[in-house]
Parts: sequence; structure tokens; C-alpha cells
Amino acid sequence: MGERGPLCVGIDPHPALLGDWGLADDAEGLRRFSLAAVDAVADLAAALKPQVALYERHGSAGIAVLEEVLAAAAAAGVLTIADAKRGDIGSTMAAYAHAWLGEGSPLAADAVTLSPYLGFGSLRPALETAAATGRGVFVLALTSNPEGASVQHTGGDHSVARTVCEAAAAENARYAGEPFGSVGLVVGATVGDAVERLGLDLAAMGGPILAPGIGAQGADGDALRSTFGPAASRVLGTSSRDILAGGPSRSGLRERAERTLADLA
Repeated sequence: MGERGPLCVGIDPHPALLGDWGLADDAEGLRRFSLAAVDAVADLAAALKPQVALYERHGSAGIAVLEEVLAAAAAAGVLTIADAKRGDIGSTMAAYAHAWLGEGSPLAADAVTLSPYLGFGSLRPALETAAATGRGVFVLALTSNPEGASVQHTGGDHSVARTVCEAAAAENARYAGEPFGSVGLVVGATVGDAVERLGLDLAAMGGPILAPGIGAQGADGDALRSTFGPAASRVLGTSSRDILAGGPSRSGLRERAERTLADLA
């Protein structure tokens, strides 16, 4: 983020976008779409975030493409966040941790998104694997979908979202003196005043903040700065469809990424 700016480009190969690019909704279309996006914006973004579900829908061939995308991003020198939103208990969580964060795994990314709703402690295998391998996790805390509030806002003065934020801060205490700990949070760019209203001290959380919702979902740099206030310097703003709509032209993708980056800076 310090070198390139606070932009994360989501690689979301929706069927409609594949069609807009003149590509078939199959594994080869998926591959051409994804690798073109990596090639166009890898040097502009701090991170790329492939949406895992959109690869899974193509079965084993889609997962093979995802492995290729992660490898191509690594070769291009850009960080990757696997947007998998995994969350489970015991040996199953350990298996997810190995798949997405373990050394030698073909699916290992620099970070993975996790769901804490089986209890934050259930994420322990992934938290420990991230710490051991120098990778990271982004834990869902405050999402902008309307359904999220029914869980994340509950709890009165000590909301579920605040509990997740405080648990992340406790994990990051081991990284005192470093810019970021290995535990980040996902907080939607379009949550408005919810961060303040629910008492989330994101500036003291100790990790980065992944903020989806830039562009097509309505948020921009001004909204980001207003929403996150003193924590704005920790925010990695994520734009997917708005940038990808510039394809298949490489120059079109770069132009949209550069415009988004300038707005976030």
C-alpha cells in the first residue's frame, strides 16, 4: 500500500462480464479473462482479490485456473487475497488453513477472507498458520449487505462486529511496533456511520482493513475517508466490476484502475 497506493482489484469473472468481453462461460473463458486482468493491473494494485466462488462454479477446471491466477500474480509481484470466506471448526478449519495459507499448497494466497460466525476462536488454525507463514487473514466484521446487520449489529453497546474487531486487535498485539498484524478485517465501504455507531476502534485494531464496494456499489474515496475517519490510512479499497468493465482492452482496464487509485489516494 505504501509503494503502490491503497487499491485492491477484485477479479470477479461473472458470467455477464465474460459475455461482455466476448468470452465463453467456460474454463478457457475464465482463464483468458483472469490472466488478462492480472497482466493489465498487477503493477498498479497493492493486491488482487480473486472471488473463489466464481472459479468453483467451473469445477476442477475452474480451480486449476485459480491456481494459475495465483501463480501469475505472484510472478508479477502483486499480493493476492483469496476471497473464499471460509469458516469451520477443528480439523476442517485446519484443512482450510493449509489449503489457502499453507506452504506448498497450490491454492496458497498471501491472505484469505474468513467468516467468524462459528466463534472467532474457531479460526485459530488459520490465525496460527498465517502467523507462521507470514501470510494474513481478513475476517468478516461489518459487511454492507442488508442481511448483515441482523447479526453484526446485534449485542447492544457491545455489538458482534465490535467483538470481532476487539478479537482481531488482541491477535495483532503480538505485532506491536510493526505497521500491520496478520489479522485484518473486512468492513464494507458503504456501511455509512455504522463504524462509529457500533463503537469499532479500527484505528487501534492493528491490522489492515479490506473495504469492498468501491465503484459499482457506490462508494468512492470521499466516502471511504468519511466512513473510516482516523483508520482511513489502513484501508485497502476494493473495486471489481467497475474496473473489469473496462476490458477486454488492456488500456481500458488500466485507465479505470488508475482513475480509481487516484480517487483513493
